Amino acid sequence: MKRTFITAIGLSVAMLTQTFATPTPTKNNSQAVEQPNSTTYWQQHVDYTMDVNMDVKTYQYTGTQKLKYTNNSPDTLQTVFYHLFFNAFQPGSEMDVRSRTIQDPDKRVGDRISKLSPSEIGYLRVSSLKQDGTNIEYNEEGTILEVTLNKPILPGQTVTFDMDFNGQVPQQIRRSGRNNAEGVALSMTQWYPKLAEYDFEGWHPDPYIGREFQGVWGDFDVKLTLDKDYVVGGTGYLQNPEEVGHGYLKEGQTQKKVKGKTLTWHFVAPMVHDFAWGADPEFIHDTLETPSGTTLHFFYKDNEAIKENWKNLQPKTAEMLAFYNKNVGKYPYKQYSVIQGGDGGMEYAMCTLITGERKFGSLVGVTAHEFAHSWFQHLLASNESKHEWMDEGFTSFISDLCMNEIMDENKANPFEGAYKGYLYLANSGQEQPQTTHADRYHYNRSYSISAYSKGEVFLAQLGYVIGQENVMKTLQKYYNDFKFKHPTPNDIKRSAEKVSGMQLDWYLTDWTKTTNKIDYAIKNVSEEKGKTTVEMERKGMMPMPIDVMVLFNDGSSKYYYAPLQMMHGEKENPYQGVERVLLPDWAWAYPTYTFTIDAPQSSIKGIVIDPSGLMADVDRSNNTYQK
Repeated sequence: MKRTFITAIGLSVAMLTQTFATPTPTKNNSQAVEQPNSTTYWQQHVDYTMDVNMDVKTYQYTGTQKLKYTNNSPDTLQTVFYHLFFNAFQPGSEMDVRSRTIQDPDKRVGDRISKLSPSEIGYLRVSSLKQDGTNIEYNEEGTILEVTLNKPILPGQTVTFDMDFNGQVPQQIRRSGRNNAEGVALSMTQWYPKLAEYDFEGWHPDPYIGREFQGVWGDFDVKLTLDKDYVVGGTGYLQNPEEVGHGYLKEGQTQKKVKGKTLTWHFVAPMVHDFAWGADPEFIHDTLETPSGTTLHFFYKDNEAIKENWKNLQPKTAEMLAFYNKNVGKYPYKQYSVIQGGDGGMEYAMCTLITGERKFGSLVGVTAHEFAHSWFQHLLASNESKHEWMDEGFTSFISDLCMNEIMDENKANPFEGAYKGYLYLANSGQEQPQTTHADRYHYNRSYSISAYSKGEVFLAQLGYVIGQENVMKTLQKYYNDFKFKHPTPNDIKRSAEKVSGMQLDWYLTDWTKTTNKIDYAIKNVSEEKGKTTVEMERKGMMPMPIDVMVLFNDGSSKYYYAPLQMMHGEKENPYQGVERVLLPDWAWAYPTYTFTIDAPQSSIKGIVIDPSGLMADVDRSNNTYQK
């Protein structure tokens, strides 16, 4: 294609993507929200009370844990399972072996676990476990603790589990650990015995091999005792700022003098499904109040090389909060913390741990992504192991829109990188369906592209199908209906159907459950009796509605729209100021489709399928006719 033709047709791309950046909900949108059927949906509930003592010299800790577990399911439970994530950081673990046998290992892991000494490994060990005051049997199997109950847990029953445990913080390798590459002492994530999820599919005692996490909703009450020089930030609201100080004191408060070499930090976190924290004796702690009432906390090393970037990050994070509040839904907690630590960027309840020695754009970008996870995973708590694209893809979608606005990137298509990633995977021969368990991809790269890029394209391309404004309304409805729940792929599909009025089961099925590809082509253009006939061809197996833009020699254009028959509906005209011709539906089983332009072929400068580029056609070379 000649560049002049691309530019002429492509004027619509910027117009389309502008809709994404600043959606305005309709006045009746909140009234249209339909709540899930409470008579059929259920989820378990667990409340944690933990008291932990950390030795910052040996990186070993002891703890007590009291769980109140409510069985809201209709099932009688005979066993329960806990995750012991730190056991992954031992030579011979599944994470170690998988990293050493996969063809493209994560470079942060590689063969490092196999080389850990006994003082460098991680572990979590349970020394005592009781159910309602009576000892119960348990068996450690790698990163999973299988517990045989003395008495079954009946539907609607609440039981108490009391546990004594001890652990060792591993050398920083993946997400968790001590003394990361930037010198942060403690990145405490996946650090406690965590009850596994039980839902309508049953138990999910997935071993920790390298991917994501899932948890049970509940309240956390956590006390952390460690060296008093350390500054702690993480999940939850600090209950004793006057004792710990370190930037938590509010106006009028003074720090009490505490005897001894340690301090106890007391945090309470309501209705979350994880608890993480980071700590270092050199942390600077800044706070920023936002108009929404959420306080932003920032913890970063006292390092002159990064201070300016971390100071400038703070107002940008406030802009992120405002963007996500507007475009998805209001953040329900009173604080969020950005903490230097970990090995890249990873989301947790009410906080993130990110590496901080970055260029400013990278620092903002990783924060925008991890902060967006507060909505897509920590409020919309999908099963990341089975549906990783729902959190990583949706997060990438909204954070790319956010970056485009707050960093003045002004990209015509903020999702261009995701499309490039997906098209590479689709044409590589290495694609697996998105229903593949996160640990069972042949290649790490295939997992990453499927989760992040293809997951992002799911929403961006959905905008092509139902309209960009409807995609943003879909996200808002999805959030309103399923926050503080465990949504499934069917839930985002149903939200989109209720907003758009279209039938979209075909879209969810082909995009996520198969590797069917989209490939439409202009097969032939001919003229008869002063009219132009265009024959199109479906070459791929995945169905789609088809947008066709016709550009005439006089500079005018006309938009022809062939809805997909099985979606039983049409989107609004996305090209303002361009006349639309609504064509008959194209039924998927028919490999070709013909329509007529009421003008001679000589008057047409060019014809293009999908000028927006939002349909993920794997071969766009056959999408264009140009005389």
